[in-house]
Amino acid sequence: MDQQHMEYIYEENAAAVYKYLFCLTHDPDISEELTQETFYQAIKGIKKFRGECKVSVWLCQIAKRLWYKELEKRKNVNLSINDITEEIISQDDIDDYWKNVEKVELFRQLHQFEPVTKEVMYLRLTGELSFAEIGDILGKTENWARVTFYRGKQKIVKGRETWGKN
Repeated sequence: MDQQHMEYIYEENAAAVYKYLFCLTHDPDISEELTQETFYQAIKGIKKFRGECKVSVWLCQIAKRLWYKELEKRKNVNLSINDITEEIISQDDIDDYWKNVEKVELFRQLHQFEPVTKEVMYLRLTGELSFAEIGDILGKTENWARVTFYRGKQKIVKGRETWGKN
């Protein structure tokens, strides 16, 4: 594959790959770094691409694999809930504190979901992607993404009922 073709693939897909990674990482610097690494790996492995899916889906699969490798490297660098609470409490605005507590609880609950539901929820909530885009990235239909998100939302609603009872 020539350089001009790869530049076109990069221009057409870099933003989508970055958005996808940002949904997974919630960190713009890591997302940017992994986006670049994704295209580097794609260039190295372009001969393995069989054309069975869209190029964007293939690139997102590479990106996801790279993110999982990054998570393995960082496994020992987990923040404890006490660290998060201290950071939140150190903020001046008490309203923001309660919003963050709710956000922490939401992400704690999402963390317990099965991987595919978790991924759909992150893409929709943090990436603000459409159901069609989510389905495309995950190699499924728009309707599948919509149903998966709805089921995840139902689990969150049920979980919210128990947040204040612990």
